[in-house]
Amino acid sequence: METARDYAKAAASENTLKAYAKDWAHFARWCRMRGADLLPSSPQLIGLYIADLAAPGGKALSQSASRPLSVSSIERRLSGLTWGYAQRGERLDRKDRHIASVLAGIRRKHARPPVQKEAILPENLLDMLATLPHDLRGLRDRALLLIGFAGGLRRSEIVSLDHGKDDTPGSGGWVEILEGGVLITPRGKTGWREVEIACGSSDQTCPVHALNQWLHYARIDFGPLFVAVSRNGRKATGDRLSHEHVARLIKQTVEEAGLRPELSKAERLALYSGHSLRAGLASSAEVDERYVQKQLGHASAEMTRRYQRRRDRFRVNLTKAAGL
Repeated sequence: METARDYAKAAASENTLKAYAKDWAHFARWCRMRGADLLPSSPQLIGLYIADLAAPGGKALSQSASRPLSVSSIERRLSGLTWGYAQRGERLDRKDRHIASVLAGIRRKHARPPVQKEAILPENLLDMLATLPHDLRGLRDRALLLIGFAGGLRRSEIVSLDHGKDDTPGSGGWVEILEGGVLITPRGKTGWREVEIACGSSDQTCPVHALNQWLHYARIDFGPLFVAVSRNGRKATGDRLSHEHVARLIKQTVEEAGLRPELSKAERLALYSGHSLRAGLASSAEVDERYVQKQLGHASAEMTRRYQRRRDRFRVNLTKAAGL
């Protein structure tokens, strides 16, 4: 039973389970404040709940809870409630008309194109790397940014890598140093994949060289790839970095590099995130789109195009091809 329970927990990532638990807790609080029963599941009640999320009314739970949620956030809440009811032996039918019709109306009235994060292009990345110090911590962060960019990796994938197949706690993949470059095997949202990172044109921009420098001076030959550095900056610890470190590092170096100076600091920092590295690779690599799709681990070319902030639009002119 314990083994089966462990496998059931592993069906979703830890961050997903935390988000689902928060969704359920919010719904439970919403029900208590309105004298409604959580169980059994009621499509009518869920329809009222998502309507209140889209257009909050009555007594607000808090200042933040009174703000309308986006359509994507509401759909995520529904996923959390479906999970919550399943854990309690209940079934929530999202196709029930009391839920589906309300959600369709919310989409029709409030849906907006997704707000995309700014891509970190190669010239931006070089400016960001120039802000890093020339110490052990700087070596680590330089390797982290270059590997994340060249591999098109998610921030969770970057920090979950091990040096070799050690299967340490929190591991989500491993790195192998080969003669021609680095072979990364991360476990992403769509499962395992192989990511090849070849050598760059110079040592200053080469992710393979940066990674070798970090591994050498940090004396890492097994275990987590990117770890914390001691307070005096002279020794690498065995503590794996969190994915929040990647986000903080990107925002910090973006600010110190002075990217997008026409914007305020708050606007500038809001534009960049961990996904900016993936978007940067997709927007900069002038190769066949299928290679970028494979590197990013996307199931469709359409998803890859969403990451391309600049591309040769209208290269294929269907208007002329049709004879007009």
